[in-house]
Amino acid sequence: MRLSIIIVNWNTTGLLKTLLKSIETHAPACDCEVIVVDNASDGFDGNSLKSEFPSVQLIANSANYGYARGNNQALALAQGDYVLLLNPDTEVTEGAIDALVAFMDSHPDAAAAGSKLVRPDGTIDRSVRSFPYPGPIAWEYMGLSRLFPKSRTLGAYRMTYFKYDCVAEVDQPMGSCLILGRAALNEVGILDERFPIFFNEVDWLYRAYKIGYKIYFTPDATIIHHGGAGTGQIDKRKMRRESHESLLRFYNKHFRGKIPAPVYWLVVACIRVNMSIRG
Repeated sequence: MRLSIIIVNWNTTGLLKTLLKSIETHAPACDCEVIVVDNASDGFDGNSLKSEFPSVQLIANSANYGYARGNNQALALAQGDYVLLLNPDTEVTEGAIDALVAFMDSHPDAAAAGSKLVRPDGTIDRSVRSFPYPGPIAWEYMGLSRLFPKSRTLGAYRMTYFKYDCVAEVDQPMGSCLILGRAALNEVGILDERFPIFFNEVDWLYRAYKIGYKIYFTPDATIIHHGGAGTGQIDKRKMRRESHESLLRFYNKHFRGKIPAPVYWLVVACIRVNMSIRG
């Protein structure tokens, strides 16, 4: 099996069906399997989905286990040389999946690659960020990145200066569409379920980077991204708090005791202050 496509769904079944139809319409040339994990969506009818898309492998959970665990359930079944993680609020375009597979074939040093994401109106979805190192995060939460968005130093976290028109080695492309190599998966392991919604793919990419793999962005594959269909159903303040708490967990896991203590605690303070202000 060349490719496994994994989709974790929660209360976005209409968009999920649109995505599955787009995969059928723009099917890759290689052999491929599609695994859908449903996290106890309201009114989800697994039999109906299987009837409409009989080739799909379906895991129907009895509760919402979160994005990380849902992906890990599918990864345990996936047989592909590559694994393509897709959010259910995406649609593939002509040749996009083939382009991602071809890119990974030609970049054996890659742990992962992200595609160009565009909104339904055609505008670029700014989907590439740096790893949340102390400097970029401090500038972000101090508001300096918004004052100087073209600065490669002060705007480093959200990479507001990044051009989405050529292949580039990057830190963290958005997990809405992310293709992973089997060799890297075997070495890095599965997603850390301590990051159930946010930062699970960032954590995985950082772990891959730390052991010598490269991560890329390629504009040769275009994916339509509706954006926030799942998380948008939850109170925004709650989602912001979960994002901040996930970032704090990331810092505790990867940076505590590994960077100077004053730097660590300064960044943690910036994150906590921002969390208290924004909720």
